[in-house]
Amino acid sequence: MSDAQSRTNITVGLGLVERVMLTTLTTVPCCILFCINVTMLFTLRSKLVFRETSRYILLYNLLFADTVQMTVSQLLYILSICRIILTYPVCGVLVMLANLTNEISPLTLVVMSLERYVAVCYPLRHATIITIRNTGVAITVVWAFCTLNVLIRVVLLLDFPFEDLESLQMKHFCNTLIMFLVPISDHYDKAYTCFLFISAGVAVISAYIGVIVAARSASTDKASAHKARNTLLLHLVQLGLSLLSTMHNPLLIAVSKIITRIMLVRIQNVFYVFIFILPRCFSALIYGLRDQTIRPVLLYYLCCRLKVSVVPAKTVSS
Repeated sequence: MSDAQSRTNITVGLGLVERVMLTTLTTVPCCILFCINVTMLFTLRSKLVFRETSRYILLYNLLFADTVQMTVSQLLYILSICRIILTYPVCGVLVMLANLTNEISPLTLVVMSLERYVAVCYPLRHATIITIRNTGVAITVVWAFCTLNVLIRVVLLLDFPFEDLESLQMKHFCNTLIMFLVPISDHYDKAYTCFLFISAGVAVISAYIGVIVAARSASTDKASAHKARNTLLLHLVQLGLSLLSTMHNPLLIAVSKIITRIMLVRIQNVFYVFIFILPRCFSALIYGLRDQTIRPVLLYYLCCRLKVSVVPAKTVSS
């Protein structure tokens, strides 16, 4: 699956000053969002109610995957802009880790949507269906499925004749496209991406429709159904942002035909910030601000546990 690191020769034609500016443009917001996500992760482990509630456990899994993916992507970005060439094994490990965590997000969103669907449509059975054990099983299945996909990609790479290479040192910067060493890898990536997002989209939309239908029932809690509907809409937005990231390379290929190479490199960096970095903090901000249980705890830790008090000024006379 194409992600933030899937660009080739990102620094071609750029001077030192411009490379420093682009690095600052991406690294500063990435560090800020990383701190917010880590604080959110710490918040979700700080209270018993968060550790024993299924939707908070799922949110933790989503944030963890997004944080790791953002960190690996930024690492590969810095390596590219510093013109550091990796070996195939090191690049392969980083790319596969980025792919693994990038695929965790849409599948976790599906599980979170189903949890909200059960909460609204089957409120009396929610406690028996959505248990801590079942949530753990669902998260395990998500990680196992994505790990299996990564293993398949590794097996496809074995068809490449590495023994014919003079060395394992790469000739280009590390990115996802470089790891498509055989045509079948590219075909598999496109097929898997289409399958993943079509399936996830159908699941989330079905859950949304189910909640809307249930909201019209007289026996359904209207406030709960309305809140769940808004949550599912946010899940659709998150899924759409993930899908947008997979269209990154086709968009750049289309744009590259009508603009200069230098301008293309600049557009790549803008896309990287708005398509890959900012959405990684989407979950933390939305859930941290919307959820009345998380919000006070999150703000408490974001403020470094400081309580602001106003002390009246006193006039001291000597």
